[in-house]
Amino acid sequence: MLSRSIEDYIKAIYALEIEVQKATTKQIAQRLGIKMASVTGMIKHLASESYVTHTPYYGVHLTDRGKAVALDLIRRHRLIELFLARTLGLPWDEVHNDAEVLEHVVSDRLVERIYEFLGFPQFDPHGSPIPGRDGSIAPQRGIRLDEMTAGQHGTIVEVSDRDPEFLRYLTGLKLNIGTEVLVRELAPFNGPITLAVGSRTIAIGHEAGARIRVGVDEPTSSKRKRKHA
Repeated sequence: MLSRSIEDYIKAIYALEIEVQKATTKQIAQRLGIKMASVTGMIKHLASESYVTHTPYYGVHLTDRGKAVALDLIRRHRLIELFLARTLGLPWDEVHNDAEVLEHVVSDRLVERIYEFLGFPQFDPHGSPIPGRDGSIAPQRGIRLDEMTAGQHGTIVEVSDRDPEFLRYLTGLKLNIGTEVLVRELAPFNGPITLAVGSRTIAIGHEAGARIRVGVDEPTSSKRKRKHA
């Protein structure tokens, strides 16, 4: 059984590879809030155990063995979050930290019982895909809100769960999974993004927009063309 420290490293590397295609020593240290010297030693250990490969100046990459560990942890984490939200009624800004602890200690048997009890769910409370038992994972849905263009309309399908304050911010704006949004305007030079949400008009920053993914509606003209093709 791997230590919690090793599992946290592996999951952090996986997340960085998804977000920025590689994980450097500095990025891992910042992600975990530890010193770079500690990261260097752990990377050597992980490489010796065939969980990662490390090429100087090119970063750290998980091997298939490392990815399997990361996806198992993510499956545990997201199922626990959903269980806490659905059965105990915990708000979405509280479930992440508890799941971070529980993912390391619950048994495989309990994880699968939770999965069955919840009705074989596909997504966690934040809209992130739950990996399958076989280690497969669905691709992220939608596009980032800050990458949308004025006039585009869609539904929020996923939000980042790393920062509880951000989730509370979205709750205050009444932006949740399933909320429909219309982009009115994107101000230049990383200015605010103006959204129409029902009868309301709200503005959020680009940094916030980068943490929100939206399933964008297909333009009506495209639907017509496809229908008559």
